Amino acid sequence: MNRTLFTLVPFLVACGSQPDASPPPAAAAPPAAASSAPAAPHAAARAGASATRAEGGEVNPRLLRRFKPVRDTIELANAPAASQALIDLGRMLFFEKRLSKDRDLACESCHHLDRYGVDNEPTSIGAKGVRGHRNSPTVYHAAGEFTAFWDGRAGSVEEQAKGPIVNPGEMAMKNPETVVAVLKAIPGYVTAFQAAFPADANPLTYDNLARAIGAFERKLVTPSRWDRYLKGDHDALTASEVTGLKLFTDLGCMTCHTGEFVGGSMFQKVGVAVAWPNQQDQGRFEITKLASDRMLFKVPSLRNVTKTAPYFHDGSAKTLEEAVTLMGRHQIGEELSPSDVTAIVSWLGSLTGELPLKYIQPPQLPPG
Repeated sequence: MNRTLFTLVPFLVACGSQPDASPPPAAAAPPAAASSAPAAPHAAARAGASATRAEGGEVNPRLLRRFKPVRDTIELANAPAASQALIDLGRMLFFEKRLSKDRDLACESCHHLDRYGVDNEPTSIGAKGVRGHRNSPTVYHAAGEFTAFWDGRAGSVEEQAKGPIVNPGEMAMKNPETVVAVLKAIPGYVTAFQAAFPADANPLTYDNLARAIGAFERKLVTPSRWDRYLKGDHDALTASEVTGLKLFTDLGCMTCHTGEFVGGSMFQKVGVAVAWPNQQDQGRFEITKLASDRMLFKVPSLRNVTKTAPYFHDGSAKTLEEAVTLMGRHQIGEELSPSDVTAIVSWLGSLTGELPLKYIQPPQLPPG
């Protein structure tokens, strides 16, 4: 059977967030995606392949090694394990609406933990009811991705946590000092920060707020049947899911959607083969101003993708079937057949994990 193995592949853009109003901090730039792509295959060459592509059989073990089962906790590198006091504080802060100017928005407002970390809106509602221009990312597994935000302007979930609170388009607090003042006026938070940072002479700081939220987010993981399959339980996937996995790997999609999180490890241009229809948001270019970064976005994780509609940085695809079809067209220059799309979507369903229901229960917040 003839099959073209593509080296630049679709990424299903499942989530994003509003750009910060302030310039990003200076940091080493994450690795850039390739600036060019192989030519899309001719329609005549593809005509006979579509009917034979989604065949049964074993998945190439060499390709499966590109993936890894998810960890229980995504630890912060070169740091001690988070204490329970630190995690508990982070959970409270994640649900705390007093961190917003009008006391009406929390991290959880756009990242519903019982809905796989998203709000299922094309773009999220921010301060004064104004809608942002990017789709909100899921917080599940975000701690393991190589950078944060669609445009990569934060290097970790701890750094990312600082942005939305003081972004005028999101939670709209004036500055970090105002946030700290609000928390210091609440006795329960003063005590909670002291318990979480016992060695700090001044435990209630904006940096420590971000560390606490990050510590909470690092345990937001959802093991799935896909992880059981990777660990050797080949009965964990149905025959139709294995067919979809074969198609996904044979097309080369794992070139970008790879590793533990099936994505989240690189940037890629959206519209490699055919220009993306919505060019208003230029992605990483808006941060770096480099021509090579136009329409460059972080490749998101595909874990739980069946639960995180609508899709893409602009929230333009309402269904996963539509998203897969658009990625075939714009990333590899191929009109995927309905059977191809159905097969891939079937496999993507195996990436839906189990929510940590006890861990994500809304906490009792300090009065004040």
